[in-house]
Amino acid sequence: MVATFPALVLTESDGKVTAGFQDLGIDDLPEGDVTVRVTHSGVNYKDGMIVNGMGRLVRDFPHVPGIDFAGIVETSDNDRYKPGDAVVLTGWRVGEVHWGGYAGMARVKADWLVPLPAGLTAKRAMAIGTAGFTSMLCVDALEAHGMTPSAGEVLVTGAAGGVGSVAVAILAKRGYAVVASSGRPEQHDFLTEMGATGIIDRAELAEPSKRPLEGERWEGAVDTVGGTTLARLLSQMRYGASVAACGLAGGAGLETTVLPFLLRGVNLLGIDSVMQPFENRSRIWQRLAEDLPLDKLDALTEEIVLADVPKAAGDILKGQVRGRLVVSL
Repeated sequence: MVATFPALVLTESDGKVTAGFQDLGIDDLPEGDVTVRVTHSGVNYKDGMIVNGMGRLVRDFPHVPGIDFAGIVETSDNDRYKPGDAVVLTGWRVGEVHWGGYAGMARVKADWLVPLPAGLTAKRAMAIGTAGFTSMLCVDALEAHGMTPSAGEVLVTGAAGGVGSVAVAILAKRGYAVVASSGRPEQHDFLTEMGATGIIDRAELAEPSKRPLEGERWEGAVDTVGGTTLARLLSQMRYGASVAACGLAGGAGLETTVLPFLLRGVNLLGIDSVMQPFENRSRIWQRLAEDLPLDKLDALTEEIVLADVPKAAGDILKGQVRGRLVVSL
């Protein structure tokens, strides 16, 4: 096992959070029963918030961020894993409460890990990452509530982002007619390549609806935006259709009426990727290995190194990141 390893470490002084690089040792790692040599991590919207000290998501310093990672087990005190096993981690507030993946080594609880599915490399697993895992949870929930490819158009909001772009690719591979909502015209070709059959400007959904119910259009929706966008699309859902809500880039408030639920039987499905139990987490990762077109995953992935993370964390908050960023350690 290496004596020291590089890490991005957050410190706090007078209420200001600062990101810097340090060499850490194994004894610096927090408690846990599995030690993992991290090979790849990712950059998610929550990572951007944490690295930039937003929302008081981190309360104890110094802190190593990075809410997901993939790597190789170095040591294990749990029978589920042995040295040499390839594993992936998302969720469980790692990188937020517990030290995360922006370091060469990590020590976590065995229950938080999932074996790397056959057919996926560590790099591709982190190209999927928390964002792609959330995308698959959304599709899985929508299909569990009756959505089928033959029914009609499915909307994905924030479609050029990490969650949105993976959702578009998954839905397209499964045969859905996917309409992508984005405010970045320069990404329209990219979204078409991911499988979108139609594109609408996010401004069309960002304006508050003047009526509690509009014309029925969407058979399902993956919403990463929240706020007025979510309220607007609820009024446009077809009878019995569902919206999987997984983000709040457009705001945490939701000003709507009960009419879509009472008169059209619309379902609003809350999607949480953090506390999913091991069995369901493993099932969703297996679905990702089968249902996500890997050529499209590669096309939406950019690889960076640890030194690039602070800048990338700022860019993702500004909506300047397309697809997925993978951090190679």
